[in-house]
Amino acid sequence: MKKKELIRKYGERSGKLIQLRLVQIQATQSLADLGPPYSGPARCHELKGNRAGTFSVDLEHPYRLLFYPNHDPVPTREEGGIDWSQITTIEIIGVENTHD
Repeated sequence: MKKKELIRKYGERSGKLIQLRLVQIQATQSLADLGPPYSGPARCHELKGNRAGTFSVDLEHPYRLLFYPNHDPVPTREEGGIDWSQITTIEIIGVENTHD
């Protein structure tokens, strides 16, 4: 979606934040470049429970940009969990309030 479309659909502030997060993600070599989980303004982190395997970055509270690794299989670490340093492509799921 283009910036104008994002603003039209999600409002001025949220549309701009979505565009910013997409630019930030696109500028990374891997998901690990977004920093440790829950750090920085994006607070990228893995979701749990029935959303396990999905990632989220903060937008305007309570909304999040949701995506998942576009790898088959998803790279994992020896000790378990997803290897963020090997996630180089993602697929955007959408914008949601994950606290509902």
